Amino acid sequence: MNTKLLGSSLIISGTALGAGMLAIPMVLAQFGLWYGTLLMIFICFGTTYAALLLLEATVKAGGGLGLNSIARKTLGKGGQLISNGLLYALLICLLMAYILGAADLFGQMASKLGIEITNTQSQVGFTLISGLVIAAGTGIIDKLNRALFFVMIASLSATLVFLMPEFSANNLARVINNDHLELIKTSAVLFTSFGFMVVIPSLVAYNHEATDTQLRNMVIVGSLIPLVCYLCWLFAVVGNLNPTQLGELKGVGDLIAAFEHHSSWIGSLLAVFTGLALLTSFFGVAMSLYNQNRDMFNKNRVVTYILTFILPLIGSLFAADKFLAVLGYAGIILVLLAVFVPLAMVYKLRQSQSAESAERYTAEGGKPMLVFSLLFGVFLLASQLV
Repeated sequence: MNTKLLGSSLIISGTALGAGMLAIPMVLAQFGLWYGTLLMIFICFGTTYAALLLLEATVKAGGGLGLNSIARKTLGKGGQLISNGLLYALLICLLMAYILGAADLFGQMASKLGIEITNTQSQVGFTLISGLVIAAGTGIIDKLNRALFFVMIASLSATLVFLMPEFSANNLARVINNDHLELIKTSAVLFTSFGFMVVIPSLVAYNHEATDTQLRNMVIVGSLIPLVCYLCWLFAVVGNLNPTQLGELKGVGDLIAAFEHHSSWIGSLLAVFTGLALLTSFFGVAMSLYNQNRDMFNKNRVVTYILTFILPLIGSLFAADKFLAVLGYAGIILVLLAVFVPLAMVYKLRQSQSAESAERYTAEGGKPMLVFSLLFGVFLLASQLV
């Protein structure tokens, strides 16, 4: 895998990691390590296969900067309209969540430095400045994301090392909440934590010279890195926090504060890590929305910049302290967009594919795996309705 493809895998990983590293301890730790691990692996497998279906649809449809072109070529104008509506709702919800998380984190960091800034100031500043990186193009995002990702992994590794002395193996078998129905209800948030599929059209266009096998490996590697990081982080949280602390986790600041009593270094490292996790996720999601707007409206960078960031910023200003709630809404939309839409695209393409498209990448598993993907989507929707 060349550096460009590796960078693209890290964009996939970084897009997923932001929400999950913050949300997973808050929603899973109470149910115990083993049940949480099994559910996370199942969600990762289903999500990765759905991403491979979208990859198949993208390469067979001839690609495009955003989902708009692919939906038009595979599902017609009606499918294009539905896909665009779902995509905009999803990306705006995700950007709102990342802006909210970043504002909370930056506010805490500024306070430690003796600088008092309001949530509104933090949200506006973060959105406007990071948005400039998105407008610079995918190549710039790739190079910056690589550097940020390696710093993020280094800070996570250092945090885990600092936490090892107080790690309690007895905590791993502890279950605070035995309600398995409540565990299943967390599936939408977990699915959102692996929600990197929105970047695939942009990355296929960016890696236009890559083979189908290389693109497939790019997706798989990009999806496995978040799984490993999530499992390590979940082990660390469950092994180091007591039941009272786990029950009090409501936001990013609470998560950092819960670990600060171990060492002053841990608070700083964790602040760096969570900040970079949010930033890399913001880059991936914002890149998808920016390219979708370019694909749809074909405007210059200034107009596209405004179209991309104004609604998420306004939404975040009106949704203070709703980080997990916004992720839950995004999870429901993501199921429809990232499971059922690619499934419909691939089904239609396979029904009417030409000899040329038949030679392009086809997701493994045939019809049985298409049925699995359908049932996976139904499971995720049902988890929000029970």
